[in-house]
Amino acid sequence: MPVALVWAAIFNANAQQDTVTITLSQAEQQFTSKNLQLLAEKYNIDIARAGEIQARLYNNPNFQVSSALYNQEQKKWLDVSNNTGQYSFGIQQLITLAGKRNKQIQLAQTNTRQAENSFFDLLRTLRYTLRSGFYNIYFLQHSVKAYAAQIATLERLDAAYSDLQTKGVVTLKDLVRIRSLLYSLKAEQTGLQNQLNDAEADLRLLMQNNKSWYVAQADSSLLNTNIDRLNLQQLTDSAIANRYDLKQAATALQYNQQNYSLQKALRVPDLSLGAEFDKRGSYINNASFLNAAIDLPFFNRNQGNIKAAKLGIEQSKLQLELQQSIVENDVQKAYAHLLTTQQMLKNIDPAFRNQFQQLMDGVTENFLKRNISLLDFTDFVESYKNNVLQLNQLQNDRMQAIEALNFSVGKTIVD
Repeated sequence: MPVALVWAAIFNANAQQDTVTITLSQAEQQFTSKNLQLLAEKYNIDIARAGEIQARLYNNPNFQVSSALYNQEQKKWLDVSNNTGQYSFGIQQLITLAGKRNKQIQLAQTNTRQAENSFFDLLRTLRYTLRSGFYNIYFLQHSVKAYAAQIATLERLDAAYSDLQTKGVVTLKDLVRIRSLLYSLKAEQTGLQNQLNDAEADLRLLMQNNKSWYVAQADSSLLNTNIDRLNLQQLTDSAIANRYDLKQAATALQYNQQNYSLQKALRVPDLSLGAEFDKRGSYINNASFLNAAIDLPFFNRNQGNIKAAKLGIEQSKLQLELQQSIVENDVQKAYAHLLTTQQMLKNIDPAFRNQFQQLMDGVTENFLKRNISLLDFTDFVESYKNNVLQLNQLQNDRMQAIEALNFSVGKTIVD
């Protein structure tokens, strides 16, 4: 059955959507520019950078002014005249000590790096979801095609046997057996098509395009990537250098160390300096004063926050050690899975699929000529279907293992 007709039948129920052939690189490009979750997460970086701007700002000076509300002798409201009025004003500036401002700036900068790490780790996760989903769609589509080809053959046989049974050439039992096999294949194809629909829906959501039905087109070079050059130790070293969740754990430790330094600085009180002028309400007229104020750290020396920050450092050290173990374990597991799948595929002759297809064509032809029995034919159809599905699944497992390895390393090692 021509491929165009196969896909026309598959997408008939989705006629309201455009059918678009898409490559992995095209899917990734659309994903990075349109994915709403990614775009929303990126705002956290800008928000954190705004926090850096805020941390660099100095405290505002404080200005105070007061005047007499009512002068009973002069019978005047708000008398601020030079001869009889009274007013005073002053200005104060809070000066932070112990390097608190610089420590707050460093903390804000580290917070920005945390936002960046979160963004790139989300990108790593969503990109893995996209790539693994793309290959899953690719092989599901090929499995659906295999079913469509078999169903088309059985439909022709069903029509022919229906006519022959009417003429009494074949028994009703043979017709029912052909039709039963046909209905069974259609039911299995429907199940696969539903899986494909779900995978397509996930892909459309990642790419933020609900108006298209995608036909995955994979580069043959990607499907036959050589993994013999891979080395577990190099993969582990690369993961430690590139995994943003590990960087996030290291940045969290740095953040807590900086916070500890800030909390120790906060036990030092800040100094308030100011000047004041009083028209005639002080010991002399036109009096001027210099003011200085500082809290006396008798009771609150920020002891609780300092202790909490120190405990936070110890906690972050353990979390960093745990995350490093997780990264190493992820790489080892993904690498072992890939080797196992690759070894299984090496035992399969690359020409097997074509040979089996040729044999299937020959069996169908011989069955029509009645050179083989119906039982042998149906057994071979079942065997053909299972082998095609298993081969597609093995190839899909290999690509899923490759993507899992890329995900565990934190960058595209195998492409």
